[in-house]
Amino acid sequence: MKSSSAPVEPDKGHYYHLPSASERQNETRQVKNKSTTSETASVRRRIPRINKYVLAAAVLASTNSILLGYDIGVMSGAVLYIRDNLEITSAQVEILVGCLNVCSLIGSLASGKTSDWIGRRYTIVLAAATFLIGALLMGLAPSFPFLMAGRVVAGIGVGYSLMIGPVYTAELSPALSRGFLSSLPEVFINIGILLGYISNYALSSLPENINWRLMLGLAALPAVAVAVGVIIMPESPRWLVMKGRFLEAEQVLIKTSDGGAEEAKLRLNEMAKAASYVGQEPPSTSNWRGEGVWKELLLHPSPSTRRILIAAIGVNFFMQASGNDAVVYYSPEVFKDAGIHNRKQLVGVTIIMGLGKTFFGLISALSLDRFGRRPMLLLGSAGMTVSLAALGLCSLYLQKSNTKPVWAIAVCIVGICADVSFFSIGLGPVTWVYSSEIFPMRLRAQGSSLAISVNRVVSGIVAMTFLSVSEAITFGGMFFVLAGIMALGTIFFYCFLPETKGKSLEEIEILFEDKLPRNTGEILHS
Repeated sequence: MKSSSAPVEPDKGHYYHLPSASERQNETRQVKNKSTTSETASVRRRIPRINKYVLAAAVLASTNSILLGYDIGVMSGAVLYIRDNLEITSAQVEILVGCLNVCSLIGSLASGKTSDWIGRRYTIVLAAATFLIGALLMGLAPSFPFLMAGRVVAGIGVGYSLMIGPVYTAELSPALSRGFLSSLPEVFINIGILLGYISNYALSSLPENINWRLMLGLAALPAVAVAVGVIIMPESPRWLVMKGRFLEAEQVLIKTSDGGAEEAKLRLNEMAKAASYVGQEPPSTSNWRGEGVWKELLLHPSPSTRRILIAAIGVNFFMQASGNDAVVYYSPEVFKDAGIHNRKQLVGVTIIMGLGKTFFGLISALSLDRFGRRPMLLLGSAGMTVSLAALGLCSLYLQKSNTKPVWAIAVCIVGICADVSFFSIGLGPVTWVYSSEIFPMRLRAQGSSLAISVNRVVSGIVAMTFLSVSEAITFGGMFFVLAGIMALGTIFFYCFLPETKGKSLEEIEILFEDKLPRNTGEILHS
């Protein structure tokens, strides 16, 4: 007769012994003693060692984010030619630009349930395939309605990719390098934006009926790369644990843990405990598909779950309410209002902005595991507040000035570049990291999808109203409104977002079990 203390790994028919509490404590001491020297050296250097296998998987998962970045960058220039070629109005331009963000709500809402059902890895493939179809539809669009159809399909793919990339990476990554690896989606978004700007510049000299179609159609290439690369990607070990597939999870952990089999076993024990399998026999089948999670999140949340929801939804709301995506989408319009009218120059200035955004995004990603999430977030949001206020003042000056002095135009360019750079330092990478790591294992996929759905709704609303509101209150007035929003965001981040640097996903939930202000202070002074 099989012992109930040796749970069956259902899909493979093997046994996996989950040790008692005393055994786990002994293993913890052994692993900690063996790794003390290397961990101390790592802390001294402040540069955590990154497992190459995890890095490769994280890069492939984050490649999906290039698709959103490329669309943001390329649409800023492509829309200039689409407006002329298809003879569409300003209102249609806003709908065309913003509909991708609104439709991504569908993908982000569905992604949590989908990934709990089919797994993280195949959800990444689904995201890439959906965007591929959308990119082809946009590139071949003969009319505005056809182009809109492509934007809708691509938007659904974007919604899937924005949720699943950070969640997959967070669940695969060791605690000490999770900040960098989980922020890679933002790095790839910035790279995509830069590639979009370069595409605009390189293709702008082609005929108007060809150039914008090529600009949009080229987005299909990264989607193909992701679909091919998924062959070498492992499944998330935490998803495997939730399915009761312990042996497969342990094999993945051995590859992703620098401490070898012992560290892998320790991490597996923590995951099993978080999944409520310790001391119990896992389900005889792997039929759990995320049932009951929405009820636990929205109808009967525990106090800690409620605090997690406030933090995750809040950081996603302010990420898009900051207006960053709209500023990038409509940067040529802003520069045109400032006094730059040559289309080649407009596109050239956006390349400079893209370079700054990409550079600071990479710097922030490399710093998150060294300085922590909170300092980078507070620095970035405070910097955005100051940059937007300065940009508002300069825009109002140019509006009331009969001439367009070069210094004022230069200040506007620097202000926009500073705004998007500070976004890449703080809100850009930290939002993805935070959203993917603070939810408990069972709630992570669908909790993240809910938070990112708010992200997408706010992004769509801002993108579809930015020009109309700016026409009503001027660009200067719009920048003052955004500066006020970011000032409120900075206060929110300080009060409600505790530090999560260096903690395992299983430990992070504890941060939200007490009142945040006290807990946050303890963490900051530790």
